[in-house]
Amino acid sequence: MTNEFTQLNLKPQLVQALTDLCHTIPTPIQSSIIPVMLSGKDVIGQAQTGTGKTAAFSLPILQNLAQGHKRVQALLLAPTRELAIQTADALCQYGRHGDVRVLAVYGGQPYSSQMGHLKKGVDVVVGTPGRVLDLIRQKALDLSRISTVVLDEADEMLSMGFIEDIETIFKETPAIRQTALFCATLPEGVRRLADRYMRNPQAFTMGGKKLTAAAIEQRYYLVNEVDKLAALTRLFEVEPITSALIFARTRLATAGLANELTARGFPAEALNGDMSQDARIQALNRFRHNQSRVLVATDVAARGLDIDDISHVFNYDMPQGAEVYVHRVGRTGRAGKTGIALSLVTPGERWSLGKIESYTRQKVARSFLPTAEEIQSHREASLMEQMMVWLNRGRCQREREIVTELVEAGSDPIAIAAAALKLARAEEKQRPIDPMSDVQEWRPEKSEKIAKRRIRRNGGNDRSSDSFEKGMIRITLGVGTADGIRPNQVMGSLSRHADIPGHAIGKIKIQKQYTFVDIPEKFAGQVLAKAGTYRIGRRNIAVERA
Repeated sequence: MTNEFTQLNLKPQLVQALTDLCHTIPTPIQSSIIPVMLSGKDVIGQAQTGTGKTAAFSLPILQNLAQGHKRVQALLLAPTRELAIQTADALCQYGRHGDVRVLAVYGGQPYSSQMGHLKKGVDVVVGTPGRVLDLIRQKALDLSRISTVVLDEADEMLSMGFIEDIETIFKETPAIRQTALFCATLPEGVRRLADRYMRNPQAFTMGGKKLTAAAIEQRYYLVNEVDKLAALTRLFEVEPITSALIFARTRLATAGLANELTARGFPAEALNGDMSQDARIQALNRFRHNQSRVLVATDVAARGLDIDDISHVFNYDMPQGAEVYVHRVGRTGRAGKTGIALSLVTPGERWSLGKIESYTRQKVARSFLPTAEEIQSHREASLMEQMMVWLNRGRCQREREIVTELVEAGSDPIAIAAAALKLARAEEKQRPIDPMSDVQEWRPEKSEKIAKRRIRRNGGNDRSSDSFEKGMIRITLGVGTADGIRPNQVMGSLSRHADIPGHAIGKIKIQKQYTFVDIPEKFAGQVLAKAGTYRIGRRNIAVERA
């Protein structure tokens, strides 16, 4: 077997490891970045998940390792434990024919074990920023002589608030070092980090023209916030799901949703940051080995998942940003397979869907949820299909004997068959078809027309007008009078979670399903940055720009 990695001047043992792993042709990002990193230059790689970036930075690091040293020579930072473990495993696989010592460090594991390995000597440390910083502060990790630092998924680390930790870590490294930064997007915070800590980096952008795979069928369903669970279970009834990844906004929501699905006859497991690492690994292994087929996860918990056969991705809660949508959807339709991505969109989130379509340059088709009658018909058709399979197989000898005994005892054959089907359908009682409320499709232009009519009726003076003052912007909350929401609760939640003064909040207009709030434009960034954290009582509240 020929291996084109030989053209990149890699060591024979690295090429052999790649051949063992059936990697013979470099991906575009590997062909571009490996030669540059081998030369010692700084690199910025902008690429989506699945482009081969892990090998792009791992192979040069392994190539440049000095043998016989006890010190740490390279540091790789990742946003999550799962990604740190996955990257460390990849380094071990690529370095299988050499003497390379790789250590993954992350929260949730004892310090003593990690410190013990560091004391014995490690070549490459792969870790999350928090744990790396803890080990530095405890004098267990010395970075004063490392030659390479890699930031993987730097944009995600920025959104998770790790930038200060990263800057502190950089101060512990030599002034002269190689730095590589990889991300899917280049927000301003990541650019500033690169400007401050990198030396004339060469930048590479891969896969920018095709953000979501053509093999992924994308659909959305317009639903009220209170009906999301009912909508999800209806889709589970009719979709050909072999394995599903459901994205929820918060850790609490993942556990609650997994429990609700399981109670309704759709066994599911939660994947979130509250789990111990052992519990997380066990849940992922059960999913990979088809022992469970549904995972409910947050975006953070799903980072680093490397599973190629997910048939469906569900956006139970819409993501905060188009880039996150691309990451989520990219979990299906991998390895040459087709995939389906389904989103539950509330009327107030239509604008964010439009932004996603603009970013991906693809239209997400609107679909309609199956009715209760359609679900019943689907259940009966599935039952008939299973019956025909067993009738054609003819492997029901003991069951035929039981039927014969019942007939000889005086029972009618048709009555026996009906009773058997009744027993077979008993599990359907676990899956009630919850009712759905009508969706009020709010549109800005519709609201403006209503406001103008009100102004005309009131002689030009409309105290409930939808207009708002100069210097203010309008946000939408996904709750309204139907949820028993009061103005003081809205003001308290925004003030507390966004850390803005309550007196700065403008008009609050509570409608049946939604609430509109005017806030000063200068506070818009910090209010929207906290989206996903707002709560009123025990309820999570979606907050978006109107």
